[in-house]
Amino acid sequence: MADSPGLGGFADQQPHRQGVRDLPARGRAVCTGFIESVTHQPPSEQPFFSAVVVDALRPGARSAVSPGGTGKPNDRLRVIWLGRTRVPGIEAGVRLRLKGMVTRVDGLPAMFNPRYEILSRQEHL
Repeated sequence: MADSPGLGGFADQQPHRQGVRDLPARGRAVCTGFIESVTHQPPSEQPFFSAVVVDALRPGARSAVSPGGTGKPNDRLRVIWLGRTRVPGIEAGVRLRLKGMVTRVDGLPAMFNPRYEILSRQEHL
């Protein structure tokens, strides 16, 4: 079966239901999740745009790490776009599918410059 041109190569991967928790420690992966938060760098810093992706958004949740500093780092994925100060459509509450190489940065799984597809946006409450 050939790739669907509208999916930008996502059709050739394993099931699209793979979440952040299911990511391998390293290597190519496709996952689906929600943007929990985004980070903008000040103009004086090297340009990059970062987002934290989780399997599900929880109302009022700020972080997967408890006040004592313990948490489940594999419940979160840091996504980093180098050389960018903004990525169109990437904002908190957006559900998206990511495709890229998984690595670890500061103990968290991370993807640099992944391909992405916006699946839906969450309306403001």
